[in-house]
Amino acid sequence: MGTTDTLDWAKGEGLLPAVVQDADTLRVLMLGYMNAEALRVTRECGHVTFFSRSKQRLWTKGETSGHFLDLVDIQADCDNDTLLVLARPHGHTCHLQRPSCFAEAPALVGVGAAMAAKEPSRESPIAAMAAPTDGVAFLGELDALIAQRHAQRPEGSYTTRLFEGGTRRIAQKVGEEGVETALAGVAQGDAELLGESADLLYHLTVLLRARGLSLADAVAVLRQRHAG
Repeated sequence: MGTTDTLDWAKGEGLLPAVVQDADTLRVLMLGYMNAEALRVTRECGHVTFFSRSKQRLWTKGETSGHFLDLVDIQADCDNDTLLVLARPHGHTCHLQRPSCFAEAPALVGVGAAMAAKEPSRESPIAAMAAPTDGVAFLGELDALIAQRHAQRPEGSYTTRLFEGGTRRIAQKVGEEGVETALAGVAQGDAELLGESADLLYHLTVLLRARGLSLADAVAVLRQRHAG
């Protein structure tokens, strides 16, 4: 997007609707409104910030809940009067504890509520989340959930226990799951291979988060290699 001077601020009396979309899953997360100051602050601080029409002030998403939206990119539409904001959410975007303010926004099929309600079991950390999904888009949701567990550390959560065990223990689990995945690949059936692969992906995502990284960072490396 170019400078703010090219945007049609007059049409909305100084406000532009801003549609926020998950940069990884492409799920539409919410709709807010930005004035020129909110857009400037969003770009400068990296957290999506709106102008609250009810409070009549700037409002950074997550300033109370901690569920920030990390800015990835902003695009204007063809009329320069609407913004598309690509972001990576930390936790749920909706105040009803849903990934999106639009209850049935596509990206996942039928797992949004299950993801929030269920915690993976110790024996099969990802099996409890199994459900039809829109391809690999679920990995973005899983990454966001693990980031939320890392920040909040809910009691009784297997993911919390992993984080509290430290990076060395998490890395050990990744190694164990990697060996089990390799063994399943040569000596077991497809169902076992898929189950072990799911466990490996889950623990790898936890390890990345423990190091302050995310699946998106690993994907960025793959994308860079592909481009080269």
